[in-house]
Amino acid sequence: MPATPPPASEHPTSPAPRGGGTEPTSGRHRVVVIGGGSAGISVAARLHRAGVTGIALVEPSDTHWYQPLWTLVGGGQAPLRTSRRPEGSLIPDGVRWIRGRALGVDPEARTVNLADGAVLAYEHLVMAPGLQLDWDGVPGLAEAVGHDRVSSNYSPEYAPRTWELIRRMRSGTAVFTHPATPLKCGGAPQKIAYLAADHWRRQKVLDDIRVVLVVPDQTLFKVPAWSEVLQRVAERYGIEVRLRSEMTAVDGGAREITVTDHATGTAQTIGYDLLHAVPPQRAPDWVAASPLADPASPQGFVAADQYTLQHPTHHDVFAIGDVAHLPTSKTGAAIRKQAPVVTGNLLDVMNGRAPSHHYDGYTSCPLVTARDRMLLAEFDYDLRPAPTFPLLDPFKERRSMWLFKRYALPRVYWHGMLRGRL
Repeated sequence: MPATPPPASEHPTSPAPRGGGTEPTSGRHRVVVIGGGSAGISVAARLHRAGVTGIALVEPSDTHWYQPLWTLVGGGQAPLRTSRRPEGSLIPDGVRWIRGRALGVDPEARTVNLADGAVLAYEHLVMAPGLQLDWDGVPGLAEAVGHDRVSSNYSPEYAPRTWELIRRMRSGTAVFTHPATPLKCGGAPQKIAYLAADHWRRQKVLDDIRVVLVVPDQTLFKVPAWSEVLQRVAERYGIEVRLRSEMTAVDGGAREITVTDHATGTAQTIGYDLLHAVPPQRAPDWVAASPLADPASPQGFVAADQYTLQHPTHHDVFAIGDVAHLPTSKTGAAIRKQAPVVTGNLLDVMNGRAPSHHYDGYTSCPLVTARDRMLLAEFDYDLRPAPTFPLLDPFKERRSMWLFKRYALPRVYWHGMLRGRL
C-alpha cells in the first residue's frame, strides 16, 4: 500500500477542549456531530449560533482540507497549502472537540463508541463522517498510485504530483478515469483532463498526446444541456471519450490498465504514460456495518429522507454530506444547502415539532474546462438548472466563473459556510 495521509485510526483519541474547559470523553451530550469536515462543522456552527449548548464534535484529524481546490492544485493553478487550515481553528467556541475516531453507533441506546474505548451518549446525532477512498477497489491501484506515472487529485499527497506529470509530458497516452460508484465532486475526474489538455495545447504538444477519458455513465454529465457543452469541450481537445466504461485493473509495472465496457462486457488493455485515477468510494466501514446504513446503498451510506435528511427509523438522527444516501451529487455546494435544513429540522425535533425544512436536492459542480474558463452547473433533484446567477447563461464557459471558483468560493467556504453564516 502506498504512503497516504494517516487514516483516522492513526490519530490520538484524547479530547481537545474548545471553549468549555475540560471534561472526560465519555458523557452525555445534547448533540453529537460525527465528522469535522465541511458538513459537520457547518452544522455545529449553525446550532451554536442558534443557542444550542452541549454540542460535541468527533473528529480525529488536526488538519482540515478545502478539497475542491485540489483540482486546481493538480492543474498547476493553486498551491496545496492554500487548501489547508488547522482543524482546531475552525471549530466554534462552545463546541467540544473530541479528537477521536468513531467506531460504532447504537441508535437504540443513543451511544457512539470511540476507538479509545470511550462511549458518548447523545440526545441527537448528526452523521457527517464523509466517505472513504477505496484504493483497493481496483486491483493494482493501491500499489501503483504515487508511482509508475500514476496520480490522483483525490488525495492531498498526490495532487501536486498530478501537475508534475502533466507539466513534464510531451508525448504518449494520458488516461483519466472515473469510478462507477458515487463519489465526491463527480465532475472532478474530467476537469483535470480538460486542464491537462489545455496545458498541452498551449505548449503545442497536444497533437502528440492521446488523451483518453473513461466514464461509466452514458453521457459526460447527468444534465443533458451541460453534457452537450462538455461533449464539445472534449471534441475541442480531441479527447477520446469512453462512455459506459470503467477501469477494472491497473498494472503499474507494465503501465497498463484494463478498461471494461459495461455495454458489451468486453475488456481492453490500454497502455499509459500518465494515469490520473479516481478510486471507488464508499461509506466508512463502521458506518456501513451500523444500523443506520441504508440497505438500498451498496456502498453503505446512511439512510436519510431526501427532503428532511432525517433517518427514516431513528428520528433523532440526521445525515448530511457525502455519507448521506441521497439521489444527488456529493459536493460542498450540496452541503451548503443541506446544513440549514439539518439545523432547522434538528431544532424542530428538539422542540417537539415535525421537521419543517426541506432540501430540494440542490448541488453544484464547477466544471473547469480550461486554464481560464469554467461552467457552473447547478441543478436540483429533478435535474432542473438552478443558477445562482440567473442573468448569466449557465451553459457558456466564462473566465468570470473560473475566477469565482479560484478566489471567491474559498473565501465563502472559510469565512462564511464554516462559520454558519452561509
